[in-house]
Amino acid sequence: MSENAHVLYAREPGLDVDDFRRVLVDSGLGEIRPVDDAARLRAMLSGADLVVTARLDIEGKPLIGVVRAMTDFSWVCYISDLAVSARAQGLGVGKGLMDEARQQLGPSVAISLVSVPDAVGFYERIGMKRMPDAFWFSRTR
Repeated sequence: MSENAHVLYAREPGLDVDDFRRVLVDSGLGEIRPVDDAARLRAMLSGADLVVTARLDIEGKPLIGVVRAMTDFSWVCYISDLAVSARAQGLGVGKGLMDEARQQLGPSVAISLVSVPDAVGFYERIGMKRMPDAFWFSRTR
């Protein structure tokens, strides 16, 4: 990533499926997301109430990160995906995405998520509190 590039954070409800797929794959989340099923990725995006992107402020505005979430914009927001391209990891882009999501949601909306094991430390470093009482029904496909 260019040292002179600035990151632009924005709400982007019409995010392109191919861009979304690229970031999932490049971030490492592609290993646990249906990246070979374009229809399902499209449904994941269209079902999201909030999509926040991080793009480099250079020609072409390449996508380097995305938050995809479900929310009522009143009480709670569930972050389904926080993906940052490998080349931008460790540079504050993930925190920037979460800060922008929090700004979009406002102070009266709580945020929850389920972390992959390798990312737990990141969420703790940005101030999220670990919740012990979470429950899960696994997918069957």
